[in-house]
Amino acid sequence: MKNQLLKNKKGIIFGALDERSIAWKTALKVYDEGGEAILTNAPVALRMGKISELAKKLDTPAIAADATSIDDLEKLIDFSLNHFGQKLDFILHSIGMSINLRKKREYTDLNHEWTTKGWDISALSFHKLLQILFKKNALKEWGSVIALSYIAAQRTFPNYNDMADNKAYLESVARSFGYYMGKERKVRVNTISQSPTPTTAGDGVKGLNSFLNFAEKISPLGNASSDDCANFSVVMFSDYTKKITMQNIFHDGGFSSVGISQDLIDIIDQEQK
Repeated sequence: MKNQLLKNKKGIIFGALDERSIAWKTALKVYDEGGEAILTNAPVALRMGKISELAKKLDTPAIAADATSIDDLEKLIDFSLNHFGQKLDFILHSIGMSINLRKKREYTDLNHEWTTKGWDISALSFHKLLQILFKKNALKEWGSVIALSYIAAQRTFPNYNDMADNKAYLESVARSFGYYMGKERKVRVNTISQSPTPTTAGDGVKGLNSFLNFAEKISPLGNASSDDCANFSVVMFSDYTKKITMQNIFHDGGFSSVGISQDLIDIIDQEQK
């Protein structure tokens, strides 16, 4: 693209881990469009992932921060404001983790301590982040905050486990806090409900390839890739979407609006012959 949609805009991108990450792709697109972003992830992710390589490529800091820690988030925001010498224009919250899912605990037999931990990381962290940004008045007017979600927040996908509950809470926070951000700060807060996407985090979902194939056969435009999501995020960060807020936007090739597709009907008919 390289249309400089984000010229002189500054922000923070949470969650880049490796080349497969939507956050990683988004960071690259932000720079292509003239913006700058500080990268951040949990300390263990900085040790195990490749975020330092991306930071070097983009000539930007990579800051370790536990998104569940108020202290870490406050230090991150303070560092970012000082580093850029101005308020922030955009934030991407691309964070999600379910211990139950990783350890293959069924939804009907959850370890609730793990559930609480996953909820804190995946969803409550978004409220903590917004609360700190609000109190510090850290975002410019018409700034944009995005969190990544999935349609399992509205529909049942059994293998998505308690991450579905986390995403439902995440979307609710965007609506609830989005009101105050809009009314008092003129800042946009939205969630993007992305197609199932093959990322390192997504690998933990049982039957991911089946998810991908099913969605591809349902979606009129096919699944949205991580690159597609990065492009869309850039648009949502730009001034062209200044009046969109408190929305959960389905970025899924039309999947969310289709009951059944002809492709799927043809497969079922063939199986019945």
